[in-house]
Amino acid sequence: MVFDNKFIQQRIEKAQLLKKDGINPYSNDSKRNTTIEKYLNVNSDIFHKENKRDEKRHYIVSGRIKLLRVMGKASFLHIEDESGILQVYVARDNLPEGFYNEIFKKLIEVGDIIEVSGYPFVTGQGELSLHADALKLLTKAISPLPEKFHGVTDKEIRYRKRYLDLIMNTDVRKTFKIRSKVISLTRRFFEDKGFLEVETPMMHPIAGGANAKPFVTHHNALGIDRYLRIAPELYLKRLIVGGFEAVFEINRNFRNEGMDATHNPEFTSIEFYWAYKTYKDLIEITKEYFRYLFDHLNLPTHLPYGDVEVDFGKFSEIPLIESLYTIGGVPQEIVNDKDKIIEFLLNKNIDVSKAMTLGQLQGELFDEFVEAKLINPTFITEYPVEISPLARRSDKNPDITERFELFIAGREIANAFSELNDPVDQLGRFEAQGAAKESGDDEAHEMDLDFVEALSYGMAPTAGQGIGIDRLVMLLTNEHSIRDVLLFPAMKPIHIEE
Repeated sequence: MVFDNKFIQQRIEKAQLLKKDGINPYSNDSKRNTTIEKYLNVNSDIFHKENKRDEKRHYIVSGRIKLLRVMGKASFLHIEDESGILQVYVARDNLPEGFYNEIFKKLIEVGDIIEVSGYPFVTGQGELSLHADALKLLTKAISPLPEKFHGVTDKEIRYRKRYLDLIMNTDVRKTFKIRSKVISLTRRFFEDKGFLEVETPMMHPIAGGANAKPFVTHHNALGIDRYLRIAPELYLKRLIVGGFEAVFEINRNFRNEGMDATHNPEFTSIEFYWAYKTYKDLIEITKEYFRYLFDHLNLPTHLPYGDVEVDFGKFSEIPLIESLYTIGGVPQEIVNDKDKIIEFLLNKNIDVSKAMTLGQLQGELFDEFVEAKLINPTFITEYPVEISPLARRSDKNPDITERFELFIAGREIANAFSELNDPVDQLGRFEAQGAAKESGDDEAHEMDLDFVEALSYGMAPTAGQGIGIDRLVMLLTNEHSIRDVLLFPAMKPIHIEE
């Protein structure tokens, strides 16, 4: 049973006693007139008053009791709301007769949410506090909080019981406030650039827009299966076909794949598409976007990330093939030879299939030998066609695409390209992906004939990009697990054995 714990039972009994005394332990008539942060700011002048108090001022604040030091005739407690922590002085003689001894000392505990009113004063230890003349219980907490000085440190508990993590660990709340600001600033940045925010379906008839395993659901009314969105790309490009010239969507995507430090089954990204632009234009707007975020978040351009420091003022650009030997240390003479790459990888004890194309093998080399070395923001450009089924071919070299991925601190943050708008070429790419799926690649892209038809009506030259919001927030907050920037990350049920 949920409430079998003896300490919980004791608190339930106290709630019952409060009810017998005519006190509702879950009242809903708070009269709070200020937050703790505002209280501390507006009364900072008390420090300069001769007696360090002002009994003419009166405030009502509310919050959760985080610390309680009960003494004979007076007590100190700390209450916390979203904005901060405030010390409150509670004296027996300032409260209704009998309340201090019979209610406050016996039935009020750490974890309870209360409302206190009174005037500001500075204690002998120099702390701006509130001298209470009334105290009211708003919510009785029947589960005791963890011991204050250790808090909630177990990662498993923190992720499964995020509410408890937020109560006990103030820094966690700061992380999620930054996340919220990043999303808000992202929306404002693109709106100010003239982009239109749109919404596209989250249940797709075809799992398209990226190479990934989808989640499958069933539509009862239509009697057909649907796929949870792995990316909004193909719908957003349909809008470009329809005449919109700059669109974006801050979207939730779902991919039925493994979980690790940078992957969660559902994640947030922004995708935007810009007519009459190329991937080179996206490189410039991406730099501008980062400057905008850093300015509005008041962040220095040099940020620590684990054992490294990232210089966000230093963006570089290098083609993928060139990065293999200049950054990854792969012998230059093998990077365009399929057989030599396979031999090289096998000698490094890296499993590869002889059925892989040259472009796929070059991607494998990049993943193994280059990606982790990209600390400062780096645009890796000119990806092989075989691993870029939706990107436009280069006019100079039909084997590569006009594409980049942005890497920071050894992780991919963004993916972008000049969009393929040749319907015949797109059909051929889809057919090649279909062949790959038949040969065992279960992440290969599905054929989408409706999208090919949409392209046949003509899509203006367009550039599109996706930026992973979760990984971006990880960088800005120096967090190293995606679970630390998701309020409710995916967790295996406790009853399922590893």
